[in-house]
Amino acid sequence: MADKEETMDAPENHDSSPAAKKNGRTSLLDSGEDFEVLDEEDIDDDPPPLEDAGGGKGKSTDVSDKRNEDTEPDPPGQVDEWLDVLGNDQLKKKVLEAGQGRNSRPQKGQNVKINLKTSLKDGTLVEEQSDVAFTLGDGDVFQALDLTVQLMEMGEKALIQTDAKYAYGPRGSLESKVPPNAELSLEVELLESTDVPDVELLPPIEKIALASLKRERGNVHYQRGDYAFAVNSYSIALQITESSSKVDITPEEEDELMDVKVKCLNNMAASQLKLDHYDAALKSCVSALAHQPENIKALFRMGKVLALQGEYTEAIQTLRKALKLEPSNKTIHAELSKLVKKNSEQRGAEQAMYKKMLGNPTSSNSGTQKHRAKSSWGLSWKWLFGATAVAIGGVALSVVIAARN
Repeated sequence: MADKEETMDAPENHDSSPAAKKNGRTSLLDSGEDFEVLDEEDIDDDPPPLEDAGGGKGKSTDVSDKRNEDTEPDPPGQVDEWLDVLGNDQLKKKVLEAGQGRNSRPQKGQNVKINLKTSLKDGTLVEEQSDVAFTLGDGDVFQALDLTVQLMEMGEKALIQTDAKYAYGPRGSLESKVPPNAELSLEVELLESTDVPDVELLPPIEKIALASLKRERGNVHYQRGDYAFAVNSYSIALQITESSSKVDITPEEEDELMDVKVKCLNNMAASQLKLDHYDAALKSCVSALAHQPENIKALFRMGKVLALQGEYTEAIQTLRKALKLEPSNKTIHAELSKLVKKNSEQRGAEQAMYKKMLGNPTSSNSGTQKHRAKSSWGLSWKWLFGATAVAIGGVALSVVIAARN
């Protein structure tokens, strides 16, 4: 097995994607950010309207103002104003250099490119990155960036202050040398935004690279314990692998794409197990095995799901199949032994419960037999006593008759 050295519970991972190396871009996908998805309703794109100061003199003035609003372009973002993005004072944005107007803001689902300078709250420089590329809303970067870049205008430079909750979280980042629970100051410049390419028109190599990139981001979430976000990234990767292709693809490329798909299903099952979503995890395992019936990781996780659902017989059969394919796998050995023991204990408990519900048949039969034996002895003594009395009566009667004669 290609991934023998990995543990059975860990998601399948690889080095940085070919697409990132090919483009020579710096990517945030390899970092271990904590990402928390918020509803779009929590993002206030538009500032509240200005209240009427009472300076108008009539309806004609209102009409004229309305026409001016329709014809004049949106003014650029105002400088030196802090925007409380979420209303909790934990994520704030300040425009340092105005951009090209509100109409130039990128949309969720578009690809963006930024320059990024990251510092700790005390001003300590963490890192500077150029041409950082990611897709808005896909969870490719930590939440502070994903939320605030959507509020930036093209060409805008902004300062962002974020709580650790929306950055690297309680674990920090070893790669970026960010300590746990660190508040960050980010200087961001929005360079460009473009629509994502049509996946169906992507060359197979690029499609494979893109799916692998999203899967690797899911692995980052998994390793940080953000299992729901990991499922989201794996789902995006699966959509890419399952999309039809309008360009020629070789059998080798089809096999490679299928391999990425099965890995995504396996990793998704692992994340769903962590979330106690057993039905969903079982479905992911079944899908993986439909493509690769002898995939050991899928068999192993399917066995674990069945065991957690109380289907011990099926779970043992599944794990034995996995062990037959790889007899030296200690993880499968340990899980199977534990499961067989648990199954035996459950059977014993069930038998004890049934005996308790139905009573003790052995004791009942024994008591019945003793009662019957006692009753039979009582009947025997009564019969013997009666027979003796009759015999004595007969003898006495014979003596009386003889005496009269």
